[in-house]
Amino acid sequence: MADLRKIIIDDTEVEVDPNLTLIQACEQAGIEIPRFCYHERLSIAGNCRMCLVEVVGGPPKPAASCAMQVKDLRPGPNGEPSVIKTNSPMVKKAREGVMEFLLINHPLDCPICDQGGECDLQDQAVAYGVDFSRYREPKRANEDLDLGPLVETCMTRCISCTRCVRFTTEVAGITQMGQTGRGEDAEITSYLNTTLDSNLQGNIIDLCPVGALTSKPYAFTARPWELTKTETIDVMDALGSNIRVDTKGREVMRILPRNHDGVNEEWISDKTRFVWDGLRRQRLDTPYIREGGKLRKASWPEALAAAAAAMKGKKVAGLVGDLAPVEAAFSLKQLIEGQGGSVECRTDGARLPAGNRSAYVGTARIEDIDSAKFIQLIGTNPRVEAPVLNARIRKAWANGAKVGLVGQAVDLTYDYAHVGTDRAALVGLLDHTFDAVLDAPSIVIVGQGAIREADGEAVLAHAMKLAEATKSKLLVLHTAASRVGAMDVGAVTEGGMTAAIEGAEVIYNLGADEVEIAAGATVIYQGSHGDRGAHRADIILPAAAYTEENGLFVNTEGRPQLALRAGFAPGEAKENWAILRALSAEMGAQLPWDSLGQLRHALIAAHPHLAGIDEVPENDWQPLPVRAPGKADFIGAVKDFYLTNAITRASSLMAELSAMAKARGETPMAAE
Repeated sequence: MADLRKIIIDDTEVEVDPNLTLIQACEQAGIEIPRFCYHERLSIAGNCRMCLVEVVGGPPKPAASCAMQVKDLRPGPNGEPSVIKTNSPMVKKAREGVMEFLLINHPLDCPICDQGGECDLQDQAVAYGVDFSRYREPKRANEDLDLGPLVETCMTRCISCTRCVRFTTEVAGITQMGQTGRGEDAEITSYLNTTLDSNLQGNIIDLCPVGALTSKPYAFTARPWELTKTETIDVMDALGSNIRVDTKGREVMRILPRNHDGVNEEWISDKTRFVWDGLRRQRLDTPYIREGGKLRKASWPEALAAAAAAMKGKKVAGLVGDLAPVEAAFSLKQLIEGQGGSVECRTDGARLPAGNRSAYVGTARIEDIDSAKFIQLIGTNPRVEAPVLNARIRKAWANGAKVGLVGQAVDLTYDYAHVGTDRAALVGLLDHTFDAVLDAPSIVIVGQGAIREADGEAVLAHAMKLAEATKSKLLVLHTAASRVGAMDVGAVTEGGMTAAIEGAEVIYNLGADEVEIAAGATVIYQGSHGDRGAHRADIILPAAAYTEENGLFVNTEGRPQLALRAGFAPGEAKENWAILRALSAEMGAQLPWDSLGQLRHALIAAHPHLAGIDEVPENDWQPLPVRAPGKADFIGAVKDFYLTNAITRASSLMAELSAMAKARGETPMAAE
């Protein structure tokens, strides 16, 4: 780190890194500088001029604090620290002038604008705006863009801060937005009027400081001050993005990102942001029992009694679905194993070795990607498996990191060295010399597609050997939010799912909707949506979705995080752990807890590392024995990004996005 430099900001002397910009130095000193175009995670544009400050002894005009570094300041005549003023008459007059210019063409839409109450322009107009305008010219109007079904545009409100252009180009890695024209004719547009082809595009809604880009599905449904805000965790992928769920009454109205530098920075994928309409549709809100081939509504006592009667004295197997919190997986394991049965969470057939955390989680943190100089991807397409993680890899690539891929050649939004598509390419990597890699921090990322086949453990062993040979860290990229937590509590059976359900007379399905269960066994389904699992079920116990109960989720790097309840489950649906606790009492094998607090106490006593909320535990390196893998190509784990679980399949918006993505992927036909 460079030597600190003393500067004086508003009569307060502070020591800062000379490489900081003035706006960052002021923030360190606790002084907020207004801004529209500047954003910490985007390149500097310097085009709104709202962040002007006075540099004493500098030029006789205010300077843009976002585009000037501390090291560019001149010291005083006798070597005194440089002086910056952020509230002098010159600064106030300059900012008022900038605000007046910004409002020349901005329409008076505040009463009908979705940004109202959360608008940077409104907030700063209160501080720097005047109550009259000197302009008598007619206001300019721009045509709205069609960016697709997610982002609503009202381009007349646009103040040309270019945040959306910089985000789509730098972070999302698409080149579909830009600015055309000059002066009065300058406008933000999408080239050739294309809709945005990115699964991160919803982030430009948060970035827009005015109401030019708003959420199309959320339009005109609520005002921010009507909403109850709950900080929780996303389960649409295994990244564990930090989110805020806004509810109005019992309904989720929108989902926004929260900043977490170690996980998702401040971005979320479109699936995370817009899946909330799936929380309202096809919900299971009452228990059902199948009689004569048809499901009929039942009461809770009746359904629990039927489930207990079906399980008693029978060979029972439990399946843990992709969205189940750790507490539910732990409760199910205690209940089923208490009956002599077995539980399995690897429902997609992933060959993850039980008990070896360095093999099913790895040793890397997500933020290690930022400093990596070499990133080797094996059997994964992070753009659809974890779009926010992919943006992080792109950031490392933009900072000079080299990326290699073994697997299907796909568009990852950055350049990579395509080593091959099959297992032989992975084995061949080990024959290389890695002199260049050994000096630099590097990371090996293994996807679920690489370890789902019969030779999955051999592939994982080779990936671990590669990480060892290159002194790299290993990250196993999961696709199911519940998988790491369920592996941590030991919800696994020797021999995988086939061994778990083989010969089982009763299968207790805890929200595993991606599994085909053959006819014969009695199926008890506990879940939130009427999806594939409920169609196959003989007894249905309606449960809460991820926004409707407190739960613990462990993300793909092994970080336990708390999801908090934002609303209540519909009808008679209950929390997952409570259903299992009630069923255990009905069976006469009562689980030893009566509250979520007692359950977590037992959980942490059995697995102490789960007490470290938001901490990534160090995993002991235990390499797997190396065996020769098969010869097949690697296949991606996610076929359709928008339809990966029961909640997304209930969402009409996700269905529309999936159809649009499929249409884009088809080869266009020439008109005859």
